[in-house]
Amino acid sequence: MPVESSAHPVSPKGNPKGTPVKERFEAYIQDLQDEICSRLEEIDDKARFRHDDWEREGGGGGHTRVIEKGNVFEKGGVNISTVHGELPELIRKRFEVEQGWFWAGGLSLVIHPRSPMVPTVHANFRYFELYDDAEMSEVRDCWFGGGADLTPYYLRDEDAVHFHRILKKACDPHGKELYPRYKKECDHYFYNDHRSEGRGIGGLFFDYLRADGERSVEDWYSFTTAAGDAFLESYVPIVERRKDESYTETQRYFQEIRRGRYVEFNLIHDRGTLFGLKTSGRTESILMSLPPRVRWDYDFKVAEGSEEAYLIDRLRNPIDWIALGREEGMLDS
Repeated sequence: MPVESSAHPVSPKGNPKGTPVKERFEAYIQDLQDEICSRLEEIDDKARFRHDDWEREGGGGGHTRVIEKGNVFEKGGVNISTVHGELPELIRKRFEVEQGWFWAGGLSLVIHPRSPMVPTVHANFRYFELYDDAEMSEVRDCWFGGGADLTPYYLRDEDAVHFHRILKKACDPHGKELYPRYKKECDHYFYNDHRSEGRGIGGLFFDYLRADGERSVEDWYSFTTAAGDAFLESYVPIVERRKDESYTETQRYFQEIRRGRYVEFNLIHDRGTLFGLKTSGRTESILMSLPPRVRWDYDFKVAEGSEEAYLIDRLRNPIDWIALGREEGMLDS
């Protein structure tokens, strides 16, 4: 049973490099959770995050924070977890191993604003270790994953350009090829094939970042944490720009229709949802990503030439938002 808690244990900042990666990453996601929740509470100026600690049967647990019924944020969660134990059969098949034990730590967030003028946002930053024995004494394999993506309801190109510009700025010091590579992965992954449209306007998606001839575990740690550090800068200015814009009940209705597409992706395609449920994660924390008000209308249509049609048209095929920003004078050439 989850227990109410005012906060998770305070984590040390700036752990030295000699500390095991999983310990440093656990401290990092604790600090990042604090920073993000504090900033979002400032913006909302009404609602506060509810804190829930939970334990996983089989090993580990997490710290869930959920915000609801605020001035700006209708529902959202910023969750961290560190779980460990024997790999479930489904995951063993996916990793193509006969037996194994694991440790996984990560931060996952989804924020659903009240206003249809403010985009929904999702982000996830995670680290995984795999072992041959239950003592988990020697790491057999390890990798990082994560990313961030934006789901607008009324698309403003300048918001999409800003979001991608900040993510690119975080990626470039670690390799100029990384942003275009993981932007492409995001466009491919967050795509509702059954609707022939993207879930949103993309961002970054990366997974299975292992040490290789080009980059070490430390290099990927630096890259993943840089992406995490960029989250607030990528999202908060958009929220502040749009949160006080007026909207109609018709626009709110369209937001709920589009939220239905978001739910479809999470329940049909999302690997993180599947992993959490199949490793006995806490169902409430896993499904906190679902919006509070959502609708499905049979054969819903939008008016030709409308703002709603503009969004859907933009979601059909990936857009190079950096190039568009330069063409439209939103970015320096």
